Amino acid sequence: MKHWALATGVVLALTAATTAPALAESTGGAGAGGSAGVTGMGRSSTGDTGVAGSTEGAGVAGGAGGVAPTAASHGAAPVSGAVYFRHGGSGIEVLTHRGGWTSLTAGAGASAGQFAVAPDGRKVAWIDDRNRLRVKTTGSGADRVIARNAAFGGPCLTPVWTADGRRIAYPVKGTGEAMTVAVVGADGRGRFDAGKTLGPCHLTWSADGRTLAGYAGDTDGVHLLDTRLRISKRAPGIKLANHVESLSPDSRRVVVNALGANAQGGDGSWPLSFTPSIYDTKTGAKVAVPVRGRLLGARYLRDGRLAVRVRGTAANTIVVLSRSGKEVQRVTEPARAKNLGLLWVLG
Repeated sequence: MKHWALATGVVLALTAATTAPALAESTGGAGAGGSAGVTGMGRSSTGDTGVAGSTEGAGVAGGAGGVAPTAASHGAAPVSGAVYFRHGGSGIEVLTHRGGWTSLTAGAGASAGQFAVAPDGRKVAWIDDRNRLRVKTTGSGADRVIARNAAFGGPCLTPVWTADGRRIAYPVKGTGEAMTVAVVGADGRGRFDAGKTLGPCHLTWSADGRTLAGYAGDTDGVHLLDTRLRISKRAPGIKLANHVESLSPDSRRVVVNALGANAQGGDGSWPLSFTPSIYDTKTGAKVAVPVRGRLLGARYLRDGRLAVRVRGTAANTIVVLSRSGKEVQRVTEPARAKNLGLLWVLG
């Protein structure tokens, strides 16, 4: 069956995918006794490996109150909020919750699809229909054009921020099948070409600042671009994908929405939710996510922890795993965020 890649304006017939062998996050995993004894809003958990079926009712008590942080471990800052988004009539609306809500709206019409939000939720970048990369900051009112050679035309061609929110990578217009990716400071200074890649869609950046990952516009695999060596290579094990969400800080693991052989590729828009699959970018092995329930996404934090979003009835839950795969924190999202897309988890 054909996969539609409306984001790049092509339709290609792709070969069937196969499933990579599962690989646990660690030999210990998040088995019984692996939890940090965390407490969530309206419920508690000790020794659980993740979100069990009872999580569907999590957050009912005081669900509209806000993100409820619980315990963290190993000296890491506990998760205390999150950055969300939704599509609105006036563009992309970014909503950040940390104690209270703040919002930022940017883009308009078709250009609202090619957007990226800084990790703190205070800045948004997008590509408009005149190939301009624009940035808007919370409270600033007006936006600023920082580049004029960005690729416009498909919602999958999104820019991406560095972990510190100081630089933005974006696909350059008119560069053919292997697209050039440029990097520029948030102030418009210091632009340089980082190399070419066959995976320019839904770019994500490792926290160490070295590697960019994105999927091919026809959904045929995920590619990694080393911005120091300016070399791109295909990530092993991933046959088809239409979303790249996150890289681990050292780029050893990547979170994607993997597609089956007969799945539709979609139109390239950034998803409100997806079923996360994690792959080892060196071996191609599929990494098990030791969290139960209906998963709505997953994202690596800057320090290597993994935040997994799980569906609930009144409110969704974020389960935070240590680098070894053990649960160290559980956070009930505000009820208002239930149908919003999750972009960043704040520590």
